[in-house]
Amino acid sequence: MKLGIAMLLLSFAAFAQEPPKPEGAKHPPEPKNLKLLKPADIRPAMGAFRTALGVQCSFCHVQGNFASDENPKKEVARNMIVMMREINGKFPDGKMHVTCFTCHRGATEPLTAPAQQ
Repeated sequence: MKLGIAMLLLSFAAFAQEPPKPEGAKHPPEPKNLKLLKPADIRPAMGAFRTALGVQCSFCHVQGNFASDENPKKEVARNMIVMMREINGKFPDGKMHVTCFTCHRGATEPLTAPAQQ
């Protein structure tokens, strides 16, 4: 019985490992020029931004150089992150109540008034 449990645990450990990358496979580059986000938060945050604004990476980033600050929209995005954090920080429950999608709803410019009928 003990041997069976030990084998089961070892098999979990063996199967839980990531498969080796094929020879020549590219690893994503290490993020650079981070001012507000942690490296582990980059992919989820960028996915959320793309969905919330309905854009691709080049909307805020310089194509081929994500670390560059040449695109002014990148600084706007940083300011919006700060604003969102300040708003969410005012709620005592510690939950996220406001996200980019709250206002943007798939548009680069959020509506500030109801659509005319």
